Amino acid sequence: MKNYALELKWAINFSIASLLWMILEKTLGWHDQYLAKQMLYTNLFAFVAIAIFVFALLEKKKKDYNGVITWKQGFISGMILSFIIAVFSPLVNYITYTYITPGYFDKMINLIVSEKKQTIEQVTALYNMKSFIFQGISNSMSMGVTFGAIVAYFIKTKTITNEK
Repeated sequence: MKNYALELKWAINFSIASLLWMILEKTLGWHDQYLAKQMLYTNLFAFVAIAIFVFALLEKKKKDYNGVITWKQGFISGMILSFIIAVFSPLVNYITYTYITPGYFDKMINLIVSEKKQTIEQVTALYNMKSFIFQGISNSMSMGVTFGAIVAYFIKTKTITNEK
């Protein structure tokens, strides 16, 4: 079995970055007075996520493949990284919504219902720990595989003509 220590290291880095991002959001008021804007601003984390994937796959290329990597090798590394991030995701969500921003779900439910965008039943089904844990796992996998595929394309060694 190949060595996946780099993927583990970068999944831990990603998880820490996610927690720091949530602290930033909370500090900037995106979970309180600017809650209505949080749904838009939280998407800025995608730039952080992409950067982490770039650094992870570049390190993989340099350390595990001696500077020569195929798209397939990079993509597989990105998939493994995504899987490990997905495994850590429930813990990250638990820490976020229990310690960093308790009450987030109630605030978001109240905001959406007060704006008459959805019923309380619809919003309550979406904004709760169980739902966010599931969303975190599925988003980690889908976005991670997508980021991994794109980053692998750009970091692959250009002179390789025969990918296995």
